[in-house]
Amino acid sequence: QVRLAESGAVSVQAGGSLRLSCSASGRPGSNEGMGWFRQSPGKEREFVAAQGVSRGSTYYPDPREGRFTISRDSAKDTIYLQMNNLKPEDTALYICAAGRSEYGLKSPPAYDYWGQGTQVTVFA
Repeated sequence: QVRLAESGAVSVQAGGSLRLSCSASGRPGSNEGMGWFRQSPGKEREFVAAQGVSRGSTYYPDPREGRFTISRDSAKDTIYLQMNNLKPEDTALYICAAGRSEYGLKSPPAYDYWGQGTQVTVFA
């Protein structure tokens, strides 16, 4: 069983930056893909970013937007989500996920384990 622990809830003013972290424990080396999703009340879970472990490939909904960057520290089995130029519409519960496959990482079914989520609030 893999356990995912995200960093704590944060608030920031619009235009600011945040970095979220998610540490995996329980079965070192078993995850081939890790990612971030977010969910707001009344909305479906939305893909934010993902990274394949073996090849290091990164995935985003729109690579051209460039405000969010995912990275990974393999020694710590931790992924990070750097978020810049935040907007009030980025307010959501950000959820970390891990899976045993490096494919299909933009969709929730690719993941086997989910964190509890961390609340991000961006105020105007």
